[in-house]
Amino acid sequence: MTKLPRPDQPDFREVAIGLLARREHSAQELRSKLSARGCEADQLDDLLSELASEGLQSDDRYAESYVHSRIARGFGPLKIQAELRQRGVSDRVIDHYLDPRSADWRERARGAWEKKFGEAAGDYRERTRQARFLQGRGFASDTISQILNDEWD
Repeated sequence: MTKLPRPDQPDFREVAIGLLARREHSAQELRSKLSARGCEADQLDDLLSELASEGLQSDDRYAESYVHSRIARGFGPLKIQAELRQRGVSDRVIDHYLDPRSADWRERARGAWEKKFGEAAGDYRERTRQARFLQGRGFASDTISQILNDEWD
């Protein structure tokens, strides 16, 4: 049961629901945003548990939405995985929605490479630059090597 807010404090439940209405948030993100607005730690724990039990906040839904969004923007599994961990999503949830060993990543990396460069590197320096780009996008080094070797030949 949530405490009634003091007259000088916002209703943190309403703030949380407003945030969740705009987009999914991980529990850690909500904790951070509500804490910044002055919600106390013990109240936060109760509120987050309440929201999760009512199905209003779910790290599973957040992870699924986040993975689809980042894939659509051309990011690879290593970057997406790191970003989800940074946002407090458990490895169990991440593993459920993201498989870095999937064969699709090679095609996604090729798509990102083609969109950015479109043609094979003319020299070693350019090849290194292209590899750094794909690495920064979060693709595995073996995937990057396969793509650049296919194009280099």
